[in-house]
Amino acid sequence: MSITVEERNFGLAVNPLTETREMVRCYTLKNTKGMSVSVIQLGAIIQSVVLPDGNKKVDDVCLGFDDVGGYVANRGAYIGGTLGRVANRVANGQYTVDDTTVNVTKNIQDQFQLHGGFVGFDSVIWEVVQKTAEGVVFRHESPDGHEGYPGTLTCQITYRLDSDNRLSISYEATTDRQTVVNLSNHAYFNLAGHGAGARGLAQHTVEISSSEIVETDQSQIPTGNLTLVRDTVFDLRSPVLLGDRLQQFENRLIKGYDNCYVVNGGQVLRSVVKVAKIVHPPTGRSLEVWTDQPGIQFYTANNMTTIAGKKGAQYVKHGSFCVETEKFPDAMNHPKFPSIHLEPDQTYRHEVVYWFKVEKICRCCYKK
Repeated sequence: MSITVEERNFGLAVNPLTETREMVRCYTLKNTKGMSVSVIQLGAIIQSVVLPDGNKKVDDVCLGFDDVGGYVANRGAYIGGTLGRVANRVANGQYTVDDTTVNVTKNIQDQFQLHGGFVGFDSVIWEVVQKTAEGVVFRHESPDGHEGYPGTLTCQITYRLDSDNRLSISYEATTDRQTVVNLSNHAYFNLAGHGAGARGLAQHTVEISSSEIVETDQSQIPTGNLTLVRDTVFDLRSPVLLGDRLQQFENRLIKGYDNCYVVNGGQVLRSVVKVAKIVHPPTGRSLEVWTDQPGIQFYTANNMTTIAGKKGAQYVKHGSFCVETEKFPDAMNHPKFPSIHLEPDQTYRHEVVYWFKVEKICRCCYKK
């Protein structure tokens, strides 16, 4: 068998929905190429992604913690967590459906909701419903009224690893009442190694197949418009060196990338296509992002405070990146955006593939 799945205890945590202490289990998917991915029940979090580089040196390239306590203490960073019911921002913590205003919680300065509210999907303990030959299936039932959202939402996430170093995440959700849903994952990566910090991130190149981003105000709330990236710092249609680009944000209000890029023509597709590629030339590692979603939030850890991570590593500002596939932020308040409304007779589906590769090592085409 090319893929194995190992299971172990990861630690005790309080389930915020039941207020009981539960044992969190960790599931490690391994292939024969030396790659492994660990996911835990808490938040259906991606805890580690381990793979060799061009010199066969093995590193963990995903930020995380060695135990449950690290995730609980640093919940506000959403490290590795599943985002829901609605990833990203909800303006003023409200939206309107059929002339009825729905008020959801406002967990950011009592102004708007971010990543599902005070107790988002990253904070609950997910049930494991199946271990497959290639991965694991998590399930969570979000009760009616949780964080203000109507309807009982039943969610399922399937993590799979294959022999070609593809990590696939499949989301499904159904509801018993009209509601909204926009799921994603907030894994932070650094292809130089999870503890390589800002210097390691600066050596990455990034390319995103997008000519537009979602326009936002000073609070990063969407205005309802899209804006062209041409001739701006946001143009990533050709590979750019992150170290050079991040310097251009020094005089900006937002000190780095935290933008929803419009991909796939702003439509939900029937199958995944490649929308982004990030490369770390010194190690030869690369990450391709494939998805069927219309948006991808690219984030360079601009707000990261120094955090003690796995194996004594220090996680810092501009020391990692996120590529969060999604529908557009605050979509329920903008009719022109792809809809995130879900009816009882519908099934929400979302596919993303993180394809890790090893390319030729280059020591001459980056700045040390």
